[in-house]
Amino acid sequence: MRVLVTGGLGFIGSNFILHMLETYSDVSITNLDLITYAGNLENLKDTDRHGDRYQFVKGDIADRNLVDDVVSRKPDVIVNFAAESHVDRSILDASQFLRTNVIGTQALLDCCRKYKIDRYVQISTDEVYGSLGPSDAPFTETNDLKPNSPYSASKASADLLVRAYYKTYGMDAVITRCSNNYGPLQFPEKLIPLMITNAVQDIELPVYGDGMNVRDWIHVMDHCRSIDTVMRKGKTGQIYNVGGSCEHHNIDIVRLILTKLGKPDSLIKYVSDRPGHDRRYAMNAQKLSNELGWTPLISFEQGIEQTIKWYVENEPWWRRIKTGEYLTYYEKWYGSLQK
Repeated sequence: MRVLVTGGLGFIGSNFILHMLETYSDVSITNLDLITYAGNLENLKDTDRHGDRYQFVKGDIADRNLVDDVVSRKPDVIVNFAAESHVDRSILDASQFLRTNVIGTQALLDCCRKYKIDRYVQISTDEVYGSLGPSDAPFTETNDLKPNSPYSASKASADLLVRAYYKTYGMDAVITRCSNNYGPLQFPEKLIPLMITNAVQDIELPVYGDGMNVRDWIHVMDHCRSIDTVMRKGKTGQIYNVGGSCEHHNIDIVRLILTKLGKPDSLIKYVSDRPGHDRRYAMNAQKLSNELGWTPLISFEQGIEQTIKWYVENEPWWRRIKTGEYLTYYEKWYGSLQK
């Protein structure tokens, strides 16, 4: 199987590439990534051992000519991770979110159709559904789309484009929508790695509002296995929710991390809530489980222990990000990368 992964230098994309290369000897990966601030070449520095089964192409999915060239090489599957994903950044300026998440998705879909690619997989998010009340049932695939941030609105728009291409052109496309991920290689602006790395440095841990926002957590490798399952066995035109059935208040996650690291709660600093902050997400993944046989394997207790341990043991990785030094890694290696 030849897979084109877009956005494969990011957190989930890089873990997916590692999962595929290490699980299957007959899979080759082409990774198309623009190398934005959230992409990190170091995430995939060990792919050399997989030889010519891994290839990197630097580029923007909104660049129609480049996408056409890459897709013309006829991968069997396209898996689109490429997205601007940080909600706070979308509130400050939504333009890049629309360019990448909507126009970029359109470019991929058009080229997928042009070259008759066997399958297209759109990686989406639980945030397209909006927010749940305290007693509401978890989201199912039939819930209305009610995005509350520019980021989630751009992802909902992309999902609707994918559905339209399936309905209009008969394209073989599937969508996955996942709850909050955590695990190794996550950029330290996200909740769990931010709290771990700040705690290690004994600096304040900023918590939005009252900290009582609820998220459904899943380990990134369980998410990667779900994408692999949907890619291979998902039904054309279908949407599959992915979740860990593991809801926690943000403040409880923060306190757990402090406890695990032996740090005081006095490091917590409550800050003004962000505009339109969704109160609760939760995902019903029964469709994925019942139809395709997927189930999460990593408990939150096990996963958070592993994640804290990884960040403690890989302090140089995240310190280079926090100082901006990681950007020099691109300069060091860019000459050897395919343009």
